[in-house]
Amino acid sequence: MASIEIDSESGFCFGVVTAIRKAEEELERGGRLYCLGDIVHNSDEVERLRAKGLVTITHEDLEGLHDVKVLLRAHGEPPETYRIARRNNIEIIDATCPVVLKLQQRIKADYDSGEGSQIVIYGKNGHAEVNGLVGQTEGKAIVVEDADGLAKLDFNRPISFYSQTTKSLEGFGLLTEEIKGRLAEGVTFRYFDTICRQVANRAGHLRSFAASKDVVLFVAGSKSSNGKILYNHCREVNPRTYLIANESEIDPAWLDGARSIGICGATSTPRWLMEQVRDAITPHG
Repeated sequence: MASIEIDSESGFCFGVVTAIRKAEEELERGGRLYCLGDIVHNSDEVERLRAKGLVTITHEDLEGLHDVKVLLRAHGEPPETYRIARRNNIEIIDATCPVVLKLQQRIKADYDSGEGSQIVIYGKNGHAEVNGLVGQTEGKAIVVEDADGLAKLDFNRPISFYSQTTKSLEGFGLLTEEIKGRLAEGVTFRYFDTICRQVANRAGHLRSFAASKDVVLFVAGSKSSNGKILYNHCREVNPRTYLIANESEIDPAWLDGARSIGICGATSTPRWLMEQVRDAITPHG
């Protein structure tokens, strides 16, 4: 019989835990609560909260709402969202992650300083957190996903370089060195490692966890960019790593001959979902 272990460090980061707790507290008080975008990039958890009364809305929906409560998830929002809320008498339940909020404030202060640096953000274009960061600069920040994106920069002008909180430390370091190598002589380059260590440190831990198992089931929603990154870390050290959204996607053939099975997940993966995966593969007799 194979041993089955759920990684103790997998699951929600503290920012997501706080957002879900705030949502549940509001829902318990009664009345309708809206959430601007999926509260977490995991459809099973979104559905669980929808059943409790949480209504997910878009930014377009927000403009048409008045006199209601809207929860802002951990990813954070641009200033425009708060302006719409004030105009429409919407009560904001702000669950912006403290790490993201601090980064927003740093970028806004840099932009407002009038020093004229190009503000560059290493991140995923269109990601909710990145939209909130770019919003601090009236849309003028430059988002780069990889070295190809650096073509958008003017290397004769000062650059301030930041990172989306959930990007990889390795990727940030490589881009930092690439910018240094292209910069014109004497041009100011400031770079700030703004990556959340609770997220970044998981990669090394998960690699060790995955390497110690015969088979790994990595549980993450299809919208989770963090999930894709961490899954790839696991798969690099253990080719028998499989990405699943929930227990319904398990292929029993994956487990053939396995003496040890590991279950882990993204920062957007709820613990209860990993437990359901464990229960689905636990022999009953």
